[in-house]
Amino acid sequence: MSKELQNKELTLSESQEQTIQENEITALEPTFNKLVDTAISRRRFFGASATAGLGGFFAFSSVGNAVASGMGKHTMAKSPLIGFDAIGTSTADTVVLPDGYQWQSLVSWGDPLFANAPKFDPSGNANAASQALQFGDNTDGMSLFPLSENRAILAINNEYTNYKYLFANGGESLSKDDVLKAQHAHGVSIMEVERDQHNYWRVLDNSNFNRRIHVQTEMKLTGPAAGHDLMKTKKDPSGTQVFGTMNNCSNGSTPWGTYLTCEENFNGYFGADESVARTEEQKMYGIKNNEKRYQWYKQDERFDFGKNPNEPHKFGWIVEIDPKDPKSTPLKRTAMGRFKHENVAIHVNYDGTVVAYMGDDERGAHIYKFVSKHKYNANNPDANRNLLVEGTLYVAKFSMTQDKGAGEWVELTFGKNGLTPENGFADQAEVLIYTRKAAKHVGATTMDRPEWIAVHPEGHQVYCTLTNNKNRGKEGQPVGGPNPRAANHYGQIVRWTPPNGDHRADKFNWDLYLVAGNPNQHQDAYAGSHNIGSHNMFNSPDGIGFDQGGRLWIQTDGNYKNKGDFLGQGNNQMLCADPDTGEIHRFMTGPVGCEITGLEFSTDSKSMFVGIQHPDAHFPEGGNSKPRSTVIVITRKDGGVIGA
Repeated sequence: MSKELQNKELTLSESQEQTIQENEITALEPTFNKLVDTAISRRRFFGASATAGLGGFFAFSSVGNAVASGMGKHTMAKSPLIGFDAIGTSTADTVVLPDGYQWQSLVSWGDPLFANAPKFDPSGNANAASQALQFGDNTDGMSLFPLSENRAILAINNEYTNYKYLFANGGESLSKDDVLKAQHAHGVSIMEVERDQHNYWRVLDNSNFNRRIHVQTEMKLTGPAAGHDLMKTKKDPSGTQVFGTMNNCSNGSTPWGTYLTCEENFNGYFGADESVARTEEQKMYGIKNNEKRYQWYKQDERFDFGKNPNEPHKFGWIVEIDPKDPKSTPLKRTAMGRFKHENVAIHVNYDGTVVAYMGDDERGAHIYKFVSKHKYNANNPDANRNLLVEGTLYVAKFSMTQDKGAGEWVELTFGKNGLTPENGFADQAEVLIYTRKAAKHVGATTMDRPEWIAVHPEGHQVYCTLTNNKNRGKEGQPVGGPNPRAANHYGQIVRWTPPNGDHRADKFNWDLYLVAGNPNQHQDAYAGSHNIGSHNMFNSPDGIGFDQGGRLWIQTDGNYKNKGDFLGQGNNQMLCADPDTGEIHRFMTGPVGCEITGLEFSTDSKSMFVGIQHPDAHFPEGGNSKPRSTVIVITRKDGGVIGA
């Protein structure tokens, strides 16, 4: 959107503003028409032997609209990967699945994780000590670490907590123990789970593997930022120690058997008196003075950035945890950059180097890649424990070349690409502590909230959900490329391929796998791409992951009001997609007010673990019960493979 239109935006009605945005998109149609006419086949784009008959880019021109309209008629060929009948949308306060599937609750916020832990107290009067022994709140990303076919360790993120349910008084006033209780509800819950002969899973509360990691857990910093002056605080003058992890959004796991938890919106936990001046770097990461949501800084001085200006630097990292050693110290990997990490997708390149793809979940933020300095040794797991300590961090720049998506990875190394003292970077530690500043300095592409990233099991494709972005089209966030719509409230999924399957390469090609929308409400760009129709529409793709069979699972965290632009889309949902044909079937809908997040499978692919975050009615117990964030297990009644 031009600056002139931005200035007008404040005085325009909503309908006038929408008309301007549509006109802007119409002006881009010649470029999009070329993309459709070029019709880059999906299979040809990724080097397969045959074409799939679907364009690699989705045009929002008359041609693109015609294709999108046709999708409502189920004209797409039946995918060989998807073996269930898609379900419709739902507004019910329960989990809905296709015929032949069933679900069970595995663990909910407040459930005991240890034999001596108290049971959940729905009154909200339980203390901090109780919460430290119970499953944390607002389940998110998770990983399963098999011990045998029917036993495993499950590591699950607990992103944040809802004060109106956590406390009897709704969090209107907080004591020191209240703040500690909230801190204990964050972090990671690790537990052993077991499956019986009826395919029913349960938590073993007497397992030695069970552990709670939260905001008071001692951790170590590793990599270039460890010991730096910007990491030194009153509690840790050495700059090498951290207490806690928080706002643990999604996750990743490594081939050497460790769990990676990602710190996202850490800024919301810090506050200070209004008189405290903020640095430009603090503003860039969203640090605010009079923080009202959590109010930790009023009872825990560590979170008062006026008194401890370096404490925020200890958060916003990826944390590596050994789930099989409950006494191990979690390690924050500073070489991988500091930002609002959503998840991390690990891939071992054909030359043995470990490549990690990461998204910074904020409007106008960026996509990153980390490449390890040393190589993975499949025969010696212990030798891999420090692979994330050293390596090179890159940020993505997306562009167009001859009507095709192209891109490059720009290195974020001190002394290169203008990352010098003259430009505000004293050393590599500062480049990493202020990763966002470095990314913006090198001109990285601003994205529509990059969230989960997943690498195809065959390694030739990488997918990233771009959830939404109401600011797209405003200054600094131009419309175009992988972010094709102004005021984007539906989201899209971008994917890229490295040349010759080499994930170390500094170039890539990209296309859009889908553009979410509502074809019942719109006949323009906001209808969505040609593989979105009335039968499978949704908004705000968030979680994403592949199963062993190559099915792509898409989870949503968007508007569930079922009104206006979102009429007919119902509660948040999970869909199953074929990455080759583009076919997308709705597999699951969640209860009222929830986000569907977290995705893992048993080793035989016959059990799917899924998170139900922040339900807002009476899930999972029904009646007048307090809603509780819950991990469920989905199975087929005939015991078969999920999705097949």
